[in-house]
Amino acid sequence: MFKRLLPAAALLVPVAAAPALAHHPMEAMGLVPTPITGLISGLAHPLLGPDHLVFLLALALVGLQQSRRWTLGLLAVGLAGSAAGVVLPGLPQAELLVALSLVVEGLVVAGAVPRSLLLPAFALHGYVLSASVVGWEASPIAGYFLGLLLSQGALLLLALGVLRSAAARLALPQLRLLAGGLIGVGAAFSWTALVG
Repeated sequence: MFKRLLPAAALLVPVAAAPALAHHPMEAMGLVPTPITGLISGLAHPLLGPDHLVFLLALALVGLQQSRRWTLGLLAVGLAGSAAGVVLPGLPQAELLVALSLVVEGLVVAGAVPRSLLLPAFALHGYVLSASVVGWEASPIAGYFLGLLLSQGALLLLALGVLRSAAARLALPQLRLLAGGLIGVGAAFSWTALVG
């Protein structure tokens, strides 16, 4: 069983080592914010930062025993965090806090802290994902939020669907090993945020 999960875990290493994109590619390509470009941007944005992607995918390890309502609740909290980021941008050390959320997620997977800590962590991810649309008009922001909702929802459901059968058979030592990996990745991202 563990041998089947090893290739998936090995994929986290290059993702964790990859640098996060500091600015959204829309800026680099000179695209004008419209509802359509906002939607495309929202669909792509959770995939651009490896810390966000790892956090989303690893939520499947926590959500295996949860109902689909749990996923909907997370998405609602993330969207609320994004809205807060547009209204009140500029949270100090937000990227460091996002990196530390991976540590919290690892502790949740290990059973050391309650699952409820993932709600503010997911809101924080939503908050940080909103930084690229601050200053846009309402209709491109609405498109962006819709794209975020669809992209994150699809990633969560895909991760839950793919990992459900494999992770249900994980023994406690294997789960702790994955939790330790998440904590290590979170610590590495935290260090990068501190010195970068």
